[in-house]
Amino acid sequence: MSPQRHWLRAGWLMTASGWSANQFSALLGAYRTDLGLTTATTTALFAVYVLGLIPGLLLGGPLADHRGRRPVVFTALAVSVLATCLLMAGPAAAWALWPGRFLTGLGAGALLTAGSVWIKELSTPPYGTAATPGAAARRAGLFLSAGFASGGLAAALIAQWAPHPMITAYLPHLVLAAAAALFAAHAPETSPARTAAHPTGESAAARTPTTPEPAPAHGGSSPGGASPATAFRRLVVPVAPWVFAAPTIAFATLPGLVDAHLDGWQTVYAGVATAVTPGVGLLVAPLARRLAARHRIATAAAGLAAVALGLLVAALAVAHTQPAVALVAAALLGAGYGLCVAYGLTEVAALAPAPRLARLTARFWALCYLGFITPYAITLLTHAFAPPAILTGAAALAVLTLATVTYRGTRSSR
Repeated sequence: MSPQRHWLRAGWLMTASGWSANQFSALLGAYRTDLGLTTATTTALFAVYVLGLIPGLLLGGPLADHRGRRPVVFTALAVSVLATCLLMAGPAAAWALWPGRFLTGLGAGALLTAGSVWIKELSTPPYGTAATPGAAARRAGLFLSAGFASGGLAAALIAQWAPHPMITAYLPHLVLAAAAALFAAHAPETSPARTAAHPTGESAAARTPTTPEPAPAHGGSSPGGASPATAFRRLVVPVAPWVFAAPTIAFATLPGLVDAHLDGWQTVYAGVATAVTPGVGLLVAPLARRLAARHRIATAAAGLAAVALGLLVAALAVAHTQPAVALVAAALLGAGYGLCVAYGLTEVAALAPAPRLARLTARFWALCYLGFITPYAITLLTHAFAPPAILTGAAALAVLTLATVTYRGTRSSR
């Protein structure tokens, strides 16, 4: 493979990470029917992922900057494989689901942080030829979305028709992880600290001077005179939780609220919802690029608007128990996910200096994955409020976030 295409090698590791995160999501209904787990237990298992993910993200960033991208990525992949093995033991020992989900989050967190940065650095000079850091950063989101979309659907289809579904549904991830590890084995290390310490071989050769990249569309890393930390706090932090709040509502909450008349097909329906949501997130990537070229917050504004509309459609689908309408909501929420994650990764790539890129990327992903708690929060709130009212309230919060980010973004660009 051409040295300019090494980012493809690292990209499949992100796909494996997305697959591991979402293969469990499509099986929530199957765990309730086959293992007799309650809705509260399954959504708690879904949320336990975040408890592992946050330390994985926060530790993976500094480790990737200090030790290098490669060792963190491959260690995280090994943890992810161990987690999948524990989930496969769930039918015989239900307790194994808890550490399985925790380690899934731990491995995904570290892999997301180091993998996102690795892809970005392998995509841009001196290792690659991507036109801008933002375009390079968005590649990580695309590979992640591919894993999200395919992992849940594959697990659901296997669980519907294969024998021993709670075991065989996890086998494809083990195959994908092994293939991704082999494919990425020859991708070079890109960490500035590590390549400076070992100035020989492919990494040193790749550091041949190249033409500087064009500046980001919004004109620099800290427009309006704001520091990168301030810009991150004001423009990225409010958007980040919606990155995964939107899709998790679509594929972890909605199916269970609208599948009452889908006797025998609940698992397949959940798998379709799991595929539609991030699948649309992939399809909006060209739109994200065009919006980013117009204004720095245009992508975020469009993403939050899609999330708000998707939540309102979801409330309508739940109120009338309409699975087809819920899929429309899932598509809208998926579009919001794709636009918001593209915006966040682009902003982080523009704001962070190279030695701190992994750390800031880790903070972004940590904030994003707080959204994974949303289905559990909705389950708790259903004791006091009807689900359509909860979804409508969430839509109002999305509109409030949209107004806040738009106001701050337009002021900072003056």
